[in-house]
Amino acid sequence: MKFRPCIDIHNGAVKQIVGGSLKDQGDAAAENFVAKQDAAFFAQLYKEKGLEGGHVILLNPVSSAYYEKTKAQALEALHTYPGGLQVGGGINPFNAEAFLKAGASHVIVTSYVFSDGQFKKDRLKELLSAVGKEHLVLDLSCRKRESAYFIVTDRWQKYTDTKLNADTIEEFSDSCDEFLIHAVDVEGKAQGIEEELAAMLGAECRIPSTYAGGVHNFGDLQKLKELGKGKVDVTIGSALDLFGGNMKFEDVLTYIKK
Repeated sequence: MKFRPCIDIHNGAVKQIVGGSLKDQGDAAAENFVAKQDAAFFAQLYKEKGLEGGHVILLNPVSSAYYEKTKAQALEALHTYPGGLQVGGGINPFNAEAFLKAGASHVIVTSYVFSDGQFKKDRLKELLSAVGKEHLVLDLSCRKRESAYFIVTDRWQKYTDTKLNADTIEEFSDSCDEFLIHAVDVEGKAQGIEEELAAMLGAECRIPSTYAGGVHNFGDLQKLKELGKGKVDVTIGSALDLFGGNMKFEDVLTYIKK
């Protein structure tokens, strides 16, 4: 298990939000923390610590009045730590290359591939043609409904008809380099991980995968390590002291190394 750092950007600022609260209308979200530092500050910190594979997420849609400000922050982070960070949020075949040239190691995609609530195989092929499998991370973030996990899109606001299960994990494994999976129902709440989802990832993922959502203490890290069989990486947001939480960044790094 590796620690994957994060830089979530909303309305031009680095933030931690409650995942399910994000709304396009009015660019609204329930905020847990708003950083005084910019995205480049966190990118430099992660670079100095040698942390690779972290993700920079643009939380505003392209239609937002804040999008350009948010994008500028993301680009500064990529320029600061070229090759060390992945980027997601509004990625498509037409802008993906620009983010890679700006320094991203991978682009993270959900909504372009899962459009109008459905998986679009032709769109996935377009992305693979544009950036190559080695630069693509599929974001399979999900929410539970009627005892099953469904992939959600558009800043986690829209359910798709695609379940996240052993079959879909296997299907998508040949079309990307990694998975990023937010447990949206617990994201930003720092009240514990989604254990059923973590166990699924540990059992079914054969390519690198990162779990995000609900981690609030070292007990959660231990659970994730066990349920994920040591092969599921983790990101921590609101619970980390960098973002106003109680888990010390340095202690997390030491724990993960052990």
